[in-house]
Amino acid sequence: MSEFFKTSTTWVVDFRYEGRPRRWFRAFGPGDDVNKEMSSLLHALYGERAKLVDVRRATQDEETQYLRGAEPKNVLCPTGRHDQAGSES
Repeated sequence: MSEFFKTSTTWVVDFRYEGRPRRWFRAFGPGDDVNKEMSSLLHALYGERAKLVDVRRATQDEETQYLRGAEPKNVLCPTGRHDQAGSES
């Protein structure tokens, strides 16, 4: 498993879910067809409610923020989790 992370690249996946913009960060291996894999995954998870907009490699800053858990949270897509301080939003 650790070998994958040594050779993987973090990608930014922009898509629309029921017309609203969403963003995921995902790691993929060097030979993966990210566009095809994400299109298939979104279709499997959400059917016609989701549409892939763009995939691109994350910048170094984005990847560092993602790995540290400091990437900006999408306030329009709450997860129901508590914030890092432990209080509810």
